[in-house]
Amino acid sequence: MRQLDVIGIDEAQFFEDLYDFCCEAADHDGKTVIVAGLDGDYLRRSFGSVLDIIRLADSVTKLTARCELCGKRASFLLRKTEETQTELIGGADVYMPVCRQHYVNGQVVVETTRIVLESQKIQCSSLA
Repeated sequence: MRQLDVIGIDEAQFFEDLYDFCCEAADHDGKTVIVAGLDGDYLRRSFGSVLDIIRLADSVTKLTARCELCGKRASFLLRKTEETQTELIGGADVYMPVCRQHYVNGQVVVETTRIVLESQKIQCSSLA
């Protein structure tokens, strides 16, 4: 690793040792480390240790997409499936970039749908 000046890390949210690696590479080995990754999951909770390394950074650039519904700046991902695990690999079939308004409205729709589906499962089970 001595001949490298710059280290790039993509999908950083999946690296468990991200903080320690970046600290070692930048502080002790003198490397420039460029990190790209999601800072939050589909529920807007911290995802991996991407947020932890911000305090190590010389600079931070937060990129956004465009809301697929209105074209405004999209800072959030709306999950289009009923899957609830944090790590769900997928593209446009699973996630949609959305603005704050459409994220909040979309989460309400998703949660309402889940409640209705769960109540239907209970009703169907009691009929069997």
